[in-house]
This record gives sequence, structure tokens and C-alpha cells, in this order.
Amino acid sequence: MTNIAEEMETPFIAQPTSSERLPPPLKWAGGKRWLLGSLAPIFERHREKRLVEPFAGGMAITLGLRPTRALVNDVNPHLINFYHQVRNSLSISEQELRNERDFYFAQRSRFNELIATGKSDTAEAAAIFYYLNRTGFNGLCRFNSKGEFNVPFGRYKTINYVRDFSAYASTFKQWSFTCGDFSKLPVEQEDFLYLDPPYDVEFTKYSKEGFSWSDQARLVEWLSLLRNPMVVSNQATHRVIELYQEAGFEITTVSGPRRISCTGEREPALEMLAFRNL
Repeated sequence: MTNIAEEMETPFIAQPTSSERLPPPLKWAGGKRWLLGSLAPIFERHREKRLVEPFAGGMAITLGLRPTRALVNDVNPHLINFYHQVRNSLSISEQELRNERDFYFAQRSRFNELIATGKSDTAEAAAIFYYLNRTGFNGLCRFNSKGEFNVPFGRYKTINYVRDFSAYASTFKQWSFTCGDFSKLPVEQEDFLYLDPPYDVEFTKYSKEGFSWSDQARLVEWLSLLRNPMVVSNQATHRVIELYQEAGFEITTVSGPRRISCTGEREPALEMLAFRNL
């Protein structure tokens, strides 16, 4: 097998062009768009395969690699509903996208009302979710103990909202979107997997239940049962690296930007990339 660390240091020319890539429509903490330069040459060798991303988040990697077929999953039902509605030609009027504090809190209340009344899987809920994501603080997605969205107003001077998602809709027609635990995904023998699980840090809350160390270990145990080509990214903590090395993954590390931190730090953080069956 080619040495991954050495290959990543070599410039790769035949990457998707900027016109072929789609930027993430959502702001999302921990997005990995900056990893595209490293992952594109690896995926190019498997481009005929379906791309499976069990922890979709803002979907920066899948949108950047632009596979013909993809299975996109996340445990956040509001996120997956947004992608479903985009696939169904979601559009948002200009009146629904106002960078105003009072309007933001009114829309946040309406979103929580939709959740409480079982209407969180609608086009209206998806439109408000997009608005809250783009207008709220740092693109956070956070809920209180009552299940209410409680992210504060973001106070941006300007926001470049998207109203027409048709460019995404045409691509999404060939992709499948599911909501649930990674272990329930119907992975097929010829799939290529990219996984970006929640970081192994105390302050990360990926879902209402969080993502514990036992979940990190459960993920690696599940991956060990698969023979698919796969790449996993995670923060390069000592125990994460050890966990993947013991499972037979090839490991390399790269320096990446720290976008959001509980301490407000912005210095580069070391990222682990784990590879198997490439």
C-alpha cells in the first residue's frame, strides 16, 4: 500500500475544480473543509464507489468531494430534515431572512413551537433552522434540557444568506439521507467511508446524550468489522491515536485550524487521520 503520509505531501492536480465543489450551506462547528486537499487524492482512487459519511454535520467533505452517490447520516434530526427539504427544492423568501435581533428571537420561538407540536420535519422548520444557523452565534446547534433551541443571537454585521438551494437539490437527488446511530447504517461492500466523529474532548456535545469515550471505542469496534476503504479524522489525543493504532489503522497527523474552542483559543490543533483498506 502507498504510504499515506508521503502521498499527502505531494500536490495532487486532478482534484475537483472549484466549479464542481459546493460550499456547505450551513455554518457548523468543527467543519473539515480544510482537509479537502488531503482527502481528494485518496477519494479519487475510489470515485466510482458510494461515499458514506456517518457524522455529516455541515457536510463540507462530501460536498467538496462531490461523489455521484452518497449515504449521509447524522443523529441531529433537524439537520437531516434541512437536507431532505433542500433535496425537495427548498426556497426561502427574503422576508424570512433578516439579520435583526427581535426577528431572530421570534423565529427561534417559532422553531421551538414546531418542535413541541411535532412539526419539526416540515419545510417551514427547515427554513427556520437554516436562518437560525446562519444568524445565531457561531453557527452553534444547541438545545436545553427541555429540548428547546437556545443559541443566542449572533450579531453579525452582514450575512450572505442563500435563498435558492437548487444547485444543492440537483446533487442531493442522487444522495440518501438518514438520521440515527452510525451502527445502524446499511453499509455495502463497495462503499467508501469518511468519518468525522465528535472530538475526544470534554466540552463537545454532539447530541443530547453526548458522545462518550465508550462511544469512541464502540465506533472503532464497528469499523473493525468492515472491510471497506475508510478514512477517519479526529483530534489527535493520545488515547484516540492509541485506539486506532491498536485496531490496525495507519495513522498520520496534520495541523489544522481551531475554529471554535471553549477557551476562545484559535491556534492550530493537531488532527489525526486514520486509514484502512485503501
